[in-house]
Amino acid sequence: MGQKVKKVILAYSGGLDTSVILKWLIEKYDCEVITFSADIGQEEELSGLEEKAKKSGATKAYIDDLKESFVSEYVFPAFRANALYEGKYLLGTSLARPLIAKRQMEIAQIEGADAVSHGATGKGNDQVRFELTYYAIDPSIKIIAPWREWDLTSRTELIEYAKKHEIPVSATTKKPYSTDRNLLHISYEGGILEDPWASPPEDMFLMTVSPKKAIDEPEIIEITFDSGNSVAVNGKKLSPANLLKTLNQIGGKHGIGRADIVENRFVGMKCRGVYETPGGTILRAAHMAIESITMDREVMHLRDSMIPKYSELVYYGFWFSPEMKILQKMIDETQENVSGVVKLELYKGNCTVLGRKSDNSLYSHSFATFEGDSVYQQKDAEGFIRLNALRLRIPKMIKR
Repeated sequence: MGQKVKKVILAYSGGLDTSVILKWLIEKYDCEVITFSADIGQEEELSGLEEKAKKSGATKAYIDDLKESFVSEYVFPAFRANALYEGKYLLGTSLARPLIAKRQMEIAQIEGADAVSHGATGKGNDQVRFELTYYAIDPSIKIIAPWREWDLTSRTELIEYAKKHEIPVSATTKKPYSTDRNLLHISYEGGILEDPWASPPEDMFLMTVSPKKAIDEPEIIEITFDSGNSVAVNGKKLSPANLLKTLNQIGGKHGIGRADIVENRFVGMKCRGVYETPGGTILRAAHMAIESITMDREVMHLRDSMIPKYSELVYYGFWFSPEMKILQKMIDETQENVSGVVKLELYKGNCTVLGRKSDNSLYSHSFATFEGDSVYQQKDAEGFIRLNALRLRIPKMIKR
């Protein structure tokens, strides 16, 4: 078993995995366990968590409200980058893990703990995201990853373990898919979703109504941006967390933000995930719209070339890496003039940009118009085209 463990800080959600892990750590390591739960927008999932943890043997239970930090320090930076993994995933879980792990390590220092533990499996991405953050903060920390140690090989076996030890959990063998919820999204994976041909059941979704059953009236909203960050909805200034919560509510009733993806995990396998990200979907569309009139073309194209790498770093868990720090600084520099207002129409799963305006707009009607103008000399285009065609013309000219 290696070094003796005296005190462990467990990242604890109160779900099936971490409920079993809490009891297992106490039995296996004969150590004190303190749980840490991050409030990043799970809502009702946090109710009764402290009592449940202590009943299962925890000596102390931290529940920290990190919603504003989550949105302002993790979600907003990623949305300034228009981050999107493999063209579809808005990184809801990926962005939450480094925040949770960072706070977990802070608690370990406060409590004098010599180990930390998490409920991520040995097949998934979360183990990497947690542990890369742990090591970035304290290379000497002892990490306990039960899924890589114990002989419980499936969630069905975990349910049986929970029953045996009288641990109350909501998962059942009939409905064993796993969920992860925060202010940005809800993800669903495993169980009945492991067949990529099988459609997700409609009663699974929690944040959005089906676009088919969404209200018949379109809704027009306005989102205000300041230096790449959204700061107001319909003219009302809101904190980052409240703004995202508001957009989730608005987008959810219109059926916006569902995604069904087969993605490539960092460890090498393909995995099917179903996501609901209503507010984030609206936010990204609006951000791209305001950028379209405020960003220089070459700056935008350079930043866009970074999106796959940035998204990959977030997905793989390298939030606290030196390359991520440099990338974020570069991207934030591009956002200096990204301010203004975007008008969108929401209707039955669709988010359509209707208009955009900004005091920093680079759009010039006098240059862009198809009507008569006195500023653009159309004849100049002839030399521009001939010079750009030179390398295309020379090979044919030489052959002749």
